[in-house]
Amino acid sequence: MTPVELSRTVLHAVRRAVDEGELRVTVPERAVVTPPGPGGCGDYATSIALQLAAAAGQPPRRVAEILRARLAGEAFIGDVVVTGPGFLNFSLERNASALLVEEILRRGRRYGHAEGFSETVVQLRCPAEVRAVVVTDALARVLRSQGDFVRITCDGRPAPEWETVLGVPEWETVLGVDGGHPGNPFAGPSPRSLPDLDITIHPTPAPSDPLPLGRDAGRWALLYPAAHDRPRIPGDHLVQREANPLFRIRYAHARTRALLRNAADLGFHPEPGPVSDAEALLAALGDHPRILTTAATHRGPDRLARHLVTVADATLPLLPAVLPLGDEKPSAAHRARLALAEAAGAVLAGGLSLLGIDAPDHL
Repeated sequence: MTPVELSRTVLHAVRRAVDEGELRVTVPERAVVTPPGPGGCGDYATSIALQLAAAAGQPPRRVAEILRARLAGEAFIGDVVVTGPGFLNFSLERNASALLVEEILRRGRRYGHAEGFSETVVQLRCPAEVRAVVVTDALARVLRSQGDFVRITCDGRPAPEWETVLGVPEWETVLGVDGGHPGNPFAGPSPRSLPDLDITIHPTPAPSDPLPLGRDAGRWALLYPAAHDRPRIPGDHLVQREANPLFRIRYAHARTRALLRNAADLGFHPEPGPVSDAEALLAALGDHPRILTTAATHRGPDRLARHLVTVADATLPLLPAVLPLGDEKPSAAHRARLALAEAAGAVLAGGLSLLGIDAPDHL
């Protein structure tokens, strides 16, 4: 069960409590589900009871108990505990992790993407400045992953210090932007001419030329910091060691691909199943759809970049235990860990793709 599915289950419990007269509230559009905070327990938690308490005219813990009674026993939920002022904490059944991995492997790099279109038309505008164009390009990719129709218009003219070729800034080619020069909007199809949202993207400009970093490191340098933070250029984005977050992400992905090749040589293949001591990775993978939604809602591809660092850092400790050692024969545990590693690799590759960054199989 993913956080998105758990969120729907929580909202269904709220709706049932309203229908049965135990709560008098308006059912919210979404219930935020996250890993439990300090004092929490289990796999996930939600503060929905605190959110509804004032409208319900009841203490948060009472609202939480009403919902707990309806959530206990739901498929794939092993236990529900109320902690603190009224947080609901969920422990998933052991096979829930296998179902999450199955879902990721089924969707591949499109895990977390919306199925179908939202019918929302978004007009993105940005100045003709290298960071603004790259951030807008990445945001458009994230919005489209959530089913939105996106049009982009780049206003103004490139700064004179940016070299141009045939009137197009060189950084459009080097950094892989599909056209953002003046008068050239780019986007997917749109069902109508007037947008639902008209948004201007204007992050803190790049302090110097990112082109020497190349496409992948250059885009990362511009996308990883929050929009209000100044990018570090050149920084350590080309350094192939652990201190470089982009390297850790790409290294973790390449390792998962190598493990799949090595396992095939040994004659076994991934098979989803329970994996012990991988709670942090499972939580990060399950949180991926929410992160994509949040990045789209808050216009922040940097949120996705930081999430990929979290996924990579949770993936790397798993990898040494994926393959059997010495004369050990492949077991169900090895196959389950291999499937989890493949799922992590798919999330890393899919996330980098939305940022416009390559995820090589060999590094």
